[in-house]
Formats: sequence, structure tokens, C-alpha cells
Amino acid sequence: MEFTPKNRATVQNMPKLPYAVEEALNRLRVNVSFLGSKVKKIMVISSAPDEGKSFVAMQLWRQMAEAGSKSILVDMDLRKSVMVDKYQVVREDNGKILGTSDYLASDDTLDKYVLRTNIGAGDLLPNKENIINPSMLLEGQKLTSTFEELDENYRYTFIDAPPLNLVSDGEKIGSLCDGALLVVRAGETPKAMVRNSIRQLERAGCPVVGIALSRAKGAASGYYHKYGNYYGKSYYGKGYGYYGKHEYYGYGTEQK
Repeated sequence: MEFTPKNRATVQNMPKLPYAVEEALNRLRVNVSFLGSKVKKIMVISSAPDEGKSFVAMQLWRQMAEAGSKSILVDMDLRKSVMVDKYQVVREDNGKILGTSDYLASDDTLDKYVLRTNIGAGDLLPNKENIINPSMLLEGQKLTSTFEELDENYRYTFIDAPPLNLVSDGEKIGSLCDGALLVVRAGETPKAMVRNSIRQLERAGCPVVGIALSRAKGAASGYYHKYGNYYGKSYYGKGYGYYGKHEYYGYGTEQK
């Protein structure tokens, strides 16, 4: 069923990225677009916390939306989301933001919760109210029907999901997606953990469509931007390779 978001919002804190990082993420966007028309719902996930998966999800959504592809970013990190505060998402009418957990616990229609944003063709379904145990919401039929509705309305649905090694949420969410982009922290995440994450996702019926290698630092170059995060400039040009049989895309950033 087609719908039009009833509320508009502005993403006030979208930092400008260094050229090398922007280009690496753009390469990721282009390669995602090569996955074909049947890959529409993409879960962005990591094995452990602090690997950069929320940054990748936000920036991939932004680039797709700015390129004209109708896209929505769905915040499914229902236990520990900071998206609204970190990116300063504000409704244009200054109304209260109601997000994913509010919607799944209600009988309302989706159009009341999705926000039309100032980012190109991008809509947003953030999560504002974190909850301790979202299992009932994730196991309900409403989540399945929500993903079906998003599939009908958007070319791309990017889902920011919680890390795999903490809770089982990611496997349930992944079972409703067309594929997963696994974010791996360069030089930190053990290969055994990555292999286990791939097995978990494939067991859930969610194929890994790529691996994003985050925080890839150059040998000595780089600089700090205003948030105090390091960007390795020499990593530009190493855009993608293969991690086992899975394609990976590298970018140099310390964003989380």
C-alpha cells in the first residue's frame, strides 16, 4: 500500500566528510546499485559494537537519496539507538518524534511515523524510545507487514540493526531482508567472529552481499576533523576487494 509521510524533518547534523572518505562511500553506493533490482531491503550490521555500522547505514542512505533513489533508513537498534540525538533530527513543526518502537507497539499506520527529510529522496524512520527487551515487537506479524510495505514504497530500505554477538535481534530482522552488508572494523574484529557472523546471517536466510571494512587507516597520514575522529587519507584507492568469497569495500574513518 502506497503512503505519503505526514511529517517532515530536518537532519541538522550531517558532517561534511573528507574527499577520500566520501569517494570510498560513493564506491560502496555504486556497488550496492549493481546488486540488481531484487535486492531492496539491505540490513547494515556488525559483529560487535563500535565497528561503524550506524555510520555506514546513515551515509549509504544519504548518498542513495542524494543520487535520486527513493530510499528510507529504518532504525531497528531498538535497545540503544542514538540516531535522533547524534544527527539532530528535528521535526519541522517542532512536534515529538515517534519512532520504530512506538510504531511497532501501536495500531497506527506507518505514514504517521516515517519522516520526509531534507536529504534528497530520503525518508527516515528513527527510533526514539529505546526499550530493554524488544523481542515481542520483533516477533510480531506487524514487523513482517511493515517490511512488505516499505518494499512497495521504496527502491532501497536500509536497516540499521544491532550487533550480532550481543542479541538475537539481527537474525530475526535479517530473515526479512534481501541481504546484509556486514561492517568489519579493520585490524580489530577477529576473522573467526566475522566467519561466525556470516554463518549466522546465512542461517537466517539473509545472504551477505558485501563487507564494509571500516576504520582503515593509512600508515602515517591523516588528520582530525572537528569531531576528533581520524581519517586515513592513504586508504583512498583501495576501494574494494574480497574477503573469502564475499566482496568488501574499504573506507578510512573513525566514525561510529
